[in-house]
Amino acid sequence: MKLNCDLGESFGLWQNGNDEAIMPYIDLANIACGFHASDPLTMLKTVQLAQKHQVTIGAHPGYPDLLGFGRRSMSYPDDELIAILHYQLGALQAICQSQNTRVSYVKPHGALYNDMMKNPALFACICRAIQQIDPALPLMVQALPEPAPYQQIAGQYGIGLWFEAFADRHYLDSGLLVPRSEANAVLHSSEQVVARCRHLKQHGQLLSINEKPLPLQVDTLCIHGDNPAAPDLVRQLSQVLA
Repeated sequence: MKLNCDLGESFGLWQNGNDEAIMPYIDLANIACGFHASDPLTMLKTVQLAQKHQVTIGAHPGYPDLLGFGRRSMSYPDDELIAILHYQLGALQAICQSQNTRVSYVKPHGALYNDMMKNPALFACICRAIQQIDPALPLMVQALPEPAPYQQIAGQYGIGLWFEAFADRHYLDSGLLVPRSEANAVLHSSEQVVARCRHLKQHGQLLSINEKPLPLQVDTLCIHGDNPAAPDLVRQLSQVLA
């Protein structure tokens, strides 16, 4: 399993996360593309930081929601949402090209990510948006006990999937994430996070918030860069996954 993190989520004078402390320990950097967070200079600096540490770069597009950090659901017609995704992906691709590197995958952010996991039509729309840009780009999605429906939709568009689990989030019995509107959505104890990830590596399952075993096939583990414990967590998890 590879370790991924949402990064580049500062903009202007507002600073969020600790990218320089996190980047040396991860394999995949999900870089914000300016709509839920980030700005052109932040994107450039984050790409350069990823290059410095030989970290694979992914696009992390979200709803156009700076005030809500992309964590509020929004409704768009398919053609408008596809344009929103192309705009963000194109911006990061251009910055990567200027630095002689490239975008290697796509991972939607926040509410857009959660919405696509609940709405097959939205999931298909995102796959179509990626296909129109570059069908060789994998889409990172949440690992669930029953991944076949997502694989079937993605296959219709020739899109590969990378399945991820969330090291620092609680799960519902369905395998979806506990909503951030609930107080216990995020785990802040490093010991608890490391223990559950070690269990996932050894047994191929995570436990839901009600202790239900969730069998998962996982390609990558996610740590959220805005989690205050993130720098410590990525150091420990990089050793667990090594």
